[in-house]
Amino acid sequence: MWIPDQVGDDKKNMKTSFPIVGMHCASCAKLIEKKLTKTSGVKSAAVNYGSEQATVEYDPTIATKMVLSQAISDIGYKAIIENRDSEGRTSADEQKEAIKRKELQLLKRKVTVSSILTILILLGSLNHMFGDLTKAFPSFLRYFEIPPLILLLLTLPVLFWSGSEFFKASWSGLKNRAASMDTLIAVGTGAAFLYSAAFTLFPSQLMALGFPDTMYFDTAAVVITLILLGRYFEAKAKAHTSDALKKLLNLQAKTARVIRSGKELDMPIAEVKTGDIVRVRPGEKIPVDGIITEGASNIDESMITGESMPVNKRLGDQVIGATINKSGSFLFKATGVGADTMLSRIVTMVAEAQSSRAPIQRLADIVSGYFVPIVLIIAAITFVAWYDFGTFTQALTNMIAVLVIACPCAMGLATPTAIMVGTGRGAAMGILIKDAESLEVANKIKTIVFDKTGTLTNGKPVVTDVIPAPEPGSHWIPGQARNDKDILQLAASLEQGSEHSLAESIVTKAKERAVSLSPVSKFKATSGMGVSGVVKNQSFIFGNRALMGVQKIAVGSIEEILKQLETQGKTVMILATNKKLLGIFAVADTLKPSAIETIEVVKKMNITPWMVTGDNETTAQAIAKHVGIENVLAGVLPDQKAQKIKELKTSGNIVAFAGDGINDAPALAQADVGIAMGTGTDVAMESAGITLLNKDLRSIISAIKLSRATVAVIKQNLFWAFGYNIILIPIAMGALYPPFKLLLNPALAAFAMAASSVSVVSNSLRLKSSRI
Repeated sequence: MWIPDQVGDDKKNMKTSFPIVGMHCASCAKLIEKKLTKTSGVKSAAVNYGSEQATVEYDPTIATKMVLSQAISDIGYKAIIENRDSEGRTSADEQKEAIKRKELQLLKRKVTVSSILTILILLGSLNHMFGDLTKAFPSFLRYFEIPPLILLLLTLPVLFWSGSEFFKASWSGLKNRAASMDTLIAVGTGAAFLYSAAFTLFPSQLMALGFPDTMYFDTAAVVITLILLGRYFEAKAKAHTSDALKKLLNLQAKTARVIRSGKELDMPIAEVKTGDIVRVRPGEKIPVDGIITEGASNIDESMITGESMPVNKRLGDQVIGATINKSGSFLFKATGVGADTMLSRIVTMVAEAQSSRAPIQRLADIVSGYFVPIVLIIAAITFVAWYDFGTFTQALTNMIAVLVIACPCAMGLATPTAIMVGTGRGAAMGILIKDAESLEVANKIKTIVFDKTGTLTNGKPVVTDVIPAPEPGSHWIPGQARNDKDILQLAASLEQGSEHSLAESIVTKAKERAVSLSPVSKFKATSGMGVSGVVKNQSFIFGNRALMGVQKIAVGSIEEILKQLETQGKTVMILATNKKLLGIFAVADTLKPSAIETIEVVKKMNITPWMVTGDNETTAQAIAKHVGIENVLAGVLPDQKAQKIKELKTSGNIVAFAGDGINDAPALAQADVGIAMGTGTDVAMESAGITLLNKDLRSIISAIKLSRATVAVIKQNLFWAFGYNIILIPIAMGALYPPFKLLLNPALAAFAMAASSVSVVSNSLRLKSSRI
């Protein structure tokens, strides 16, 4: 997946990500990374073997995309660097898919041809390998002997056509003073073939020098064939690690019905422009993002948000491209097209996450960097030791076994394949994970802080009580409202200029009661407290207890009413003028249906839930008690949330914060893991490590479970990859020979090496069906 250029940390630097074709192991990725890093103008480079992506930060005045591409081409690999089209796709995506398909077809042909030739080589080598033991074989096998020269000719295409990539990559690495898994295979099979070829062409001379009459054509051919077979199965399995991304790319509609000059025209979505009016009929996919201007419908958004129930959409509601219109016909104004649609942003976010490195991968990266040279040294020691204390045949066989069995591939695939499948699974469920680090850290969450409004609650509070303040006497005091409609008119007039959800509830209440609003002058909003302004030449203050305290307005006369409302979990606002109380407003925000269940499950997962809110202690405690949260941070102003998160982190716990508003962005960034509700703002989503595209709080549980499952798979993969090498390399060296007289056949070593990579990828694919 090609990712568009972005401005780097240094404003003159650019960052781009693009596919690379031709990598065979983690050492290949290291070689490309090393080459890119040394390229003039490149500030940093990271290559991910699992996703086959390179991410490069560079100075465009020094390094160009062509320079990057040429640097990669110089070491034998191919970079696909193109520009994104108006649909958010690139020819690079298509080129990569086409190249991978061709590579897989060619690999299949090579496996087929080499398998047939290897069977012939094995059958033709039976008498040579087993001598008198062939009498125990079926009669037709007993006499199936092929002359050494024919065996040599049969082995040539297996090694130098089917296995040509091993030798090309080894030569390229040698020129760049680097070694990879291909080097191990090329050295091992090359040594077996060269010795056998030399003995075939010059038998008497070598025997005179004391070399044994032994040939290894079968060993070289079997090793190449088994490794190619393993690569074929690995490539087939790896293709499924990016299934989620491919499905997302295929969701988009191909055409749109646009109204221009009074006519409805069907056109490719690439031609749709921002501001176009688009018609969508029942059963059709919505082509781009927009806002409904006429009509209403139920829309299936499950492919984007993961929510199974259709969502009712009316005039002014937002619609998302690639979702399905289930019922009515409607018109909408296009607001996001091409790369600016939500689907394109999701695809980019998933691709970036799949290409990122998790902290747990660092150990594997360090080991793989030194692994191949160490194995070459071990192989040389093995040869010398067996040649001194055993036979030449044992020395060469064991050396080949060591070279072949050592597999940095499994280590290189352990983390990235699990990350790719995990982030893809999350995207299919409406859980967008920003990077691999967020996915890994979520596994360690011990404390999660929920913002109240819009996260635990629906974020749409309604006015439940409008109460005039008790009058000190029966006579009218200038500026004081005489009934609830009067004070509602004043409060709504003040709040009509505010964007706060509580303000919206006051204005909505006024509209419901047909109360006309008055113009406001000298309007001022005090963050986390309330508003003030002049209505009909009179100054008014409308806000919470804190604002009354700042303005030194006594609330003792209404204290009993305030406490009664607050113990019901309602947010109370007070209207006053000239330090005199005019009225009390109570607003309640209903809890989300999934809030109580989510908190219960969080506790069962040994995670401590907290709630943070700007409400006073009494109101906050009432709501927290209802939802099941014991730890409450009340009276917290928006700019104080991040500080509260920082304080919670001092205990050493991994802290997550779940919020949805602009004022939550600092807290989301401060938390170890920020979780943004998709119903919130773009600012909140940008600050978060995980974004939930649906309203269901239970998706937080799913995100944490997904993290735990992914990290568990990564640990299993790494355990297998490291354990495999720790156990089998000594066996290949001959550790079982002294007690059991057993040596590892190079063919079995090749099979084990191929199986290790396939098993790691297959284990990662289990995440697609894990219970989350």
